[in-house]
Amino acid sequence: MRTLQIFIGNLNDFIIQPLILLLFALALFFFGNGIAMFIFKADDPKGRETGKRHLMWGVIGIFIMVSVYSILSVVTATFGVQFPPR
Repeated sequence: MRTLQIFIGNLNDFIIQPLILLLFALALFFFGNGIAMFIFKADDPKGRETGKRHLMWGVIGIFIMVSVYSILSVVTATFGVQFPPR
């Protein structure tokens, strides 16, 4: 059981956590880009629509990342692994 805890801890520390942070940053970028497009292209209906799509996908991405983070917290707590690593 201890080996499984170490494996899950290492998997979490070196692969999952950096991947989640990268994807969360990407979702925030899309959200910010959507806000900028929506504001700067307010006079262009196509630009506003593109901005709305980026906003929507940014929110969906942030929701997915928060969900994954929550699920990982539950799974790692079940196996007794400290999450997030300290």
